[in-house]
Amino acid sequence: MTEKVDLHVLGRELLAGIKKNIESLGRTVRYMEVCGTHTVSIFRAGLRQILPESVELVSGPGCPVCVTPDIYMDTAIAYAKQEDVIITTFGDMLKVPGSKSSLSEAMAEGADIRVVYSPLDSLPIAKENPNKKVIFLAVGFETTAPTAAAVVIAAKEQGIENFYVLSAQKLVPPAMKSLLADPEMRIDGFLLPGHVAVVTGTDDFAFLADEYKLPGVVAGFEPLEILRAVYRLTQMTVSGEAKVLNEYGKVVRAEGNPAARKILDMVYEPADSEWRGLGMIPASGLQVKKEWREYDISFVRPLDIPRVEKNTACRCGEVLSGKVTPHDCPLFGKACVPEHSIGPCMVSVEGVCAAWYKYGGGKFQYGK
Repeated sequence: MTEKVDLHVLGRELLAGIKKNIESLGRTVRYMEVCGTHTVSIFRAGLRQILPESVELVSGPGCPVCVTPDIYMDTAIAYAKQEDVIITTFGDMLKVPGSKSSLSEAMAEGADIRVVYSPLDSLPIAKENPNKKVIFLAVGFETTAPTAAAVVIAAKEQGIENFYVLSAQKLVPPAMKSLLADPEMRIDGFLLPGHVAVVTGTDDFAFLADEYKLPGVVAGFEPLEILRAVYRLTQMTVSGEAKVLNEYGKVVRAEGNPAARKILDMVYEPADSEWRGLGMIPASGLQVKKEWREYDISFVRPLDIPRVEKNTACRCGEVLSGKVTPHDCPLFGKACVPEHSIGPCMVSVEGVCAAWYKYGGGKFQYGK
C-alpha cells in the first residue's frame, strides 16, 4: 500500500530546502519561466510571496499572443477587411493591438471574424462558405503548432481548397538563446515549459547546459511541481552543475512526442521571425513549406503592409525580455487594464501584465 504524502509537509520541506541552498550561496538568484501557464500558476499559488527574497522568479516571453508583433496583427486585420475573407482565430487574439486597430474593432466594423476552439473548427466553416477564403490565424508555440499543421493536412485530404493559414508560430529555444545573448541579462537558470517539452522533449533544451553552462528544469504546473523545480535549480546553482532535468516525467520524454514532431516537420520549416520586444530572431519561427504553400495565404495572396511605429509608453517588450516588471510601466493598472489594454501583455490570460494585475496588483516587485 502506497504511503499517503502530506502535501503541506512536502511543501514546507521544499521551501526549507530552497532557503538552505540560497543561504549557503549567499547571493540573489534569478530564474526565468518561459511559459505563460507557469506565470499564472506561480501567481495563483502565491509562490513569489512565500519564496525567500533572494529567489527572483522572472517572467519571460512565454505567451505567444504577447510576442506577436504589430505587423502580424496589421496583416491579419487587412485580410479581415477583405470582402471575400473569413478569419478564424482563438478568442485571445481579438483584443491584441496592432499599430492602429485590433481584430475586435475590425469585427465591429463588419469584418467576418469567428472565434474557434480548435483549428479544425475552421474546416466546416470553409465547406459552408466555398466562395470565401477562410484564414486561420496560426499563432502559438511548439505546443499548438502540430495542431495547425494537422488541419492543413486535413484540408488537403478533404479536398478543401479555400482554407489557409497565416502563420506566426514561434519556437522557444531560439528565443531563450536571444535572451542569453544580451549582455545586460542575468539569468541563473530556467524553469522550462512543460507543455512545449511534451512536444519537443528535453533534448531540445540541452543547449542550456552545453553552450551556456546554465541549469534548466522542466516543470509541471501544480504549486508543488513548480517548487520542486525551483528546489532542483537552487541545488544545481549551489553545486555549480549545469544540467537539464525533467521533473515532469509523467508526460515529458527526452525525445518528445514523435507523432506531433512528424506532423510539424511535414508542414512547417524554421524561418526567421519577429518577436515583440526581442526583434528578429533567426530560425525562431515556422513557415509553411513550399509543397504546402497553396494553404499559406501570405503566398497565395501576399499583402504589402507598411510598418507603423507607435508612440506609446507601453513597456511590454521590456517586460517580455525580463528587463523590467509590469510595476515599472507607467501605464500598468492605470491606462492599461484588462478591460482596455494598451499592450498585448495585458490582453491574454497568460500575459505577464494580466497575471500581475489579477494576482499581484503591482504591489510587490520580484523577490518581495
